[in-house]
Amino acid sequence: MADTEPDLTPTRAPAPAPAAAAVAEPATGAIPRSRMALLFMVMLVTAAGNTAMQSVMPSIGTALKVADVWISLAYSWSALLWVVCAPFWARRSDQRGRKAMMALGLSGFIVSFVLCGAALWAGLAGWMSAFWTLIAFAAARSLYGGFGSAAPPAVQAYVASRTPRAERTQALSLIASSFGLGTVIGPALAPLMVVPFLGLGLTGPFIAFAAIGVVALVLLRLRLPNDTPQFAARGQAAPYSSAAGGAPADPDGGLETEQAGNPPRLSWRDPRLRPWVFAGLVGGHAQAMVQGIAGFLVLDRLGLRAMPDAGAGPIGIVLMAGAIATLLAQWGLIPRFDLGPRTASLWGIAAAAAGTMILAVAGDLHLIALGYAIASLGFGLFRPGTTAGTSLAVTRAEQGQASGIVASLAGASYIYAPALGVWLYGHSDYLGFGLIVGLCLIVLVHGWFKLQADRDLTNERT
Repeated sequence: MADTEPDLTPTRAPAPAPAAAAVAEPATGAIPRSRMALLFMVMLVTAAGNTAMQSVMPSIGTALKVADVWISLAYSWSALLWVVCAPFWARRSDQRGRKAMMALGLSGFIVSFVLCGAALWAGLAGWMSAFWTLIAFAAARSLYGGFGSAAPPAVQAYVASRTPRAERTQALSLIASSFGLGTVIGPALAPLMVVPFLGLGLTGPFIAFAAIGVVALVLLRLRLPNDTPQFAARGQAAPYSSAAGGAPADPDGGLETEQAGNPPRLSWRDPRLRPWVFAGLVGGHAQAMVQGIAGFLVLDRLGLRAMPDAGAGPIGIVLMAGAIATLLAQWGLIPRFDLGPRTASLWGIAAAAAGTMILAVAGDLHLIALGYAIASLGFGLFRPGTTAGTSLAVTRAEQGQASGIVASLAGASYIYAPALGVWLYGHSDYLGFGLIVGLCLIVLVHGWFKLQADRDLTNERT
């Protein structure tokens, strides 16, 4: 079993004697690369699996002969559960440790993918009607919304609570880029996993990524140090630290990461968070609509409705183009130009609007991929910007709750936005894309006047 994790962040406890300080005080700021790789892997696997699923679901819906909007609505219950459960799991991670919540999230992902794949396989094989296939899929997918939502806020809180404020945007951008890399890997592998073996066909990616998730879970359990004792003391009466007026001691000689006692419950309406919450929610709806429409747009513009099995490849190419652009934003532009939360958010949402306008008029695979890539580059700047802004707006002791709010916002964007976007697109291409551009412009105007300046956000505070 892994050793208990020593704390690497500053605390308010009284300074030790000089001789002891030379031995006991750890370096602050940096998370060891081996641990960062594990955190990256947790996010990568779930992102790759979900985008692989997005690559094949339009084709599965066409094969089942159901309307596009019903495929989009099949995700809604899962997204609603994500909104409700993410803050709960974020608070739970403050008490039980980040590692435990990451493991729970991966387990939810694995079980959900196995059951989703089984439900869709039964439907495609003719064992169930299309209606009951979608009901079973939605029920299985809800496990990801209910339990898979435990992992992202735990990973974000782990990084945020161990990273200095001035470096937090880049650190969170690195974690966010795991989603970007996953969205490259997922669509790239999905067509290769559509195999006739055991009759899996279009459901192959579900089973394959469930197996990959099992490997990731085992590595997480074996290689990431436990942090349960560190966080279990938070919010409980700690007689020794209370008498001393400091933070509770860590079993390994480190000190508690945050101040003793539970911080006040954070609300979406907290004045510090309100501008970032509004921007993240509205911009997230725009992103969800673009992602919801993209696969069906490829089938329509390339004339592949009659050949659903041939759709996974072109859809994967478009999603990969967007994913590579997202990586360019998060691995290249943000660190290269040292973009702060406000700057990244504003430039990102403007680029997303431009890409959406190209996507609206695209008529071939090249132009579709270009428009989607530009929009994805914009959202690749926007998402880390609003995530870092939310984190920097609150204290270090409130990072767990803040990460829960961020994860909840991400889920809220997918409750109805993809289905609404697909429904509007089904009635008029320009109506669907016009709404997306309008949402981006609302965020741009709001952010220009309401988002806090980068230099004020990155000032060190407790």
